[in-house]
Amino acid sequence: MKIAFLGTGLMGTELALHLVKEHDVVVWNRTSERTERVVSAGASVASSVAAAVAGRPVVVTSLFGPDTVREVITSPDALGAGVLWIDSTTVSPEDADEFAAWAEARGVRYVHTPVVGTIGPARNGALGVYVGGTDAAARAEAEDIVRPWADPVRLKQVDSAAKAAGAKLLANLALAVSLQGLAEALRLGKAEGFTAEEVLDLLEYTGLAFPAKMKRAQVLSGEFDDAHFTADALAKDIRLMLRSTPDPLPATTAALEALTREQRAGRGASDISVLLAPER
Repeated sequence: MKIAFLGTGLMGTELALHLVKEHDVVVWNRTSERTERVVSAGASVASSVAAAVAGRPVVVTSLFGPDTVREVITSPDALGAGVLWIDSTTVSPEDADEFAAWAEARGVRYVHTPVVGTIGPARNGALGVYVGGTDAAARAEAEDIVRPWADPVRLKQVDSAAKAAGAKLLANLALAVSLQGLAEALRLGKAEGFTAEEVLDLLEYTGLAFPAKMKRAQVLSGEFDDAHFTADALAKDIRLMLRSTPDPLPATTAALEALTREQRAGRGASDISVLLAPER
């Protein structure tokens, strides 16, 4: 199948690498150097969005938030009638409704397919994926295309793009709050005389076991530059969460405040585990 893939950042690159194994893929990214891994694997590269999507019945997007989707896709009316648009960008339910309405008005078949997980699961085909849209046939086609990077047990269809977007934000809220909880546990443990390793061991059978295991190596090494999910990206997602509800989310807000401090210190491109550094 001829597929255009737009957005080869950290996650987009891993998704596109799955597609080049079975499809004719052309890629585009604003920073063209970031397409090199996918091109080396067999994709071709386009110099513009228009060139990438020309003659391609399927367009997959993995962009940095809803504003980039508007800039790349909806504002320039980049897609024509009949195209299956599979968008894995993290957006809010309100954004997903907006993009669905844009697509419907132009005859574009829009399916929102946000992923849950980081780079390791993406490489191993073990991501959670929500496949959301009102068109059952389009959902089925999209599910077949995203299947290579999905954990079969966690590949779920829902009947609207907004539900898929909301499910993704719930998953990332859980990640943000658990990471903030682990940061506070490490601080409390340090004050009580425990080493970081002892704290991580003591948390093994608690509600913080998952982030403690996932980020153990980074906490013990103090190395946060090998980003599987950046502080910038999680901060962007939390802002979407806070825009999506009138109710306060105090734990989530605390995580955002911590991430914002890292961004202001020039560490936004670091892994989210930078929040767990002892000096923070």
